Amino acid sequence: MSHSNPIRALIVDDEPPARRHLARLLATEPDISVVGECRHGLEAVARIEGLRPDLVFLDIQMPEVDGFEVVARIGPEHMPAVIFVTAYDEHALRAFEVHALDYLLKPVSRERFHAAVARSRRIIGTPEVETHARALTGVAHGQARFTERISVRHRGETRLIDIGEIDYITAELNYARLHVGERSYLIRDTLNHLETTLDPSRFLRIHRSAIVQMDRVRTLTSRFQGDVTLMLRNGVRLKSGRSYRARIRAAF
Repeated sequence: MSHSNPIRALIVDDEPPARRHLARLLATEPDISVVGECRHGLEAVARIEGLRPDLVFLDIQMPEVDGFEVVARIGPEHMPAVIFVTAYDEHALRAFEVHALDYLLKPVSRERFHAAVARSRRIIGTPEVETHARALTGVAHGQARFTERISVRHRGETRLIDIGEIDYITAELNYARLHVGERSYLIRDTLNHLETTLDPSRFLRIHRSAIVQMDRVRTLTSRFQGDVTLMLRNGVRLKSGRSYRARIRAAF
């Protein structure tokens, strides 16, 4: 769709370098005007309601009010077109699966940015914008609350791992390793963050460096010191931390 007036864009990200990077990229688009920048979700809600931009570059992972909650608070009738920006692959997949206009993974490349903007030009001003917003609002209200798939890089390709395939997850500094059968995949994420995205009826944090899928557990052995050893169906033994004993007992 052609636009006689400039597309009015709003940048929302709690990281100043990320906002500056997007602003520099947008400065190369002659038909897009940046009408404002927001540092957090609450500010974004106020600016979207006040400025009525055509397009929002919306960070997902923000303190207190995240990107999905911003969409929920605005509502589908008034939500402009959204291009999500995130450092986490599983967030990007979640946004893509519910038909967000597009998404950008940090660090945002110039090529990927231009492709997302080109798509936005075709959709802004059409009923499709509200369709996207309604789908996103459903996610924000919990219809797709927990991650169902995680993307991993393997031999130069991106693979989608269904949550049900994962046996357990371990921490490796600021990364996490997904253990899937005889394979394992290292992803750029932390266990603290993953724990918030996984269904707690299926996954249990048993140690500061381990999360297990509960239906993979065959036996539990308690030790005198308060530790618990979990034997998985595949023969792997995982030791719990003492502070996790109560939650393990409650789960099993």
